[in-house]
Amino acid sequence: MKKICLISSSGGHYEQLLMLIPALQDNNYFIVTEKVECLAAVEGRYYLLEQINRREILFLPKMIINIIKSGVIYINEKPDVVICTGALSTIPFCLISKLFNTKLIYIESFAKVKTGSLTGRFLYLFADVFYVQWEELLEIYTEAKFKGSIY
Repeated sequence: MKKICLISSSGGHYEQLLMLIPALQDNNYFIVTEKVECLAAVEGRYYLLEQINRREILFLPKMIINIIKSGVIYINEKPDVVICTGALSTIPFCLISKLFNTKLIYIESFAKVKTGSLTGRFLYLFADVFYVQWEELLEIYTEAKFKGSIY
């Protein structure tokens, strides 16, 4: 049985991540997401990162905290596969996973129909498998896979 990390930022990215759980019920998985007030409760193991925005004044300190937290989580859990739905706060964990040759699966946001997200465009360079939820994005992500929406 593989250990799977499901990682996302909060909001719609997290909602999309939760849509994958029914397909993973028979697997050993854990969730990593941002610490926010309105976080939907989930069963099982989960870890919280700092919510960050690249335009906020505390961006750099929060990113450093997330790098450290991501490293600690990765070392403690040692996942075989990381499935990411974005955004910014997920990048450190994804890059750390690639340093240890962990398989990275990225799912571009459902909200991105004609243009890729900043995180998606960056992690496209590292992902072992990259999924888009809109066929139009195959023009941008030429090596991506389209299987439809996760909704």
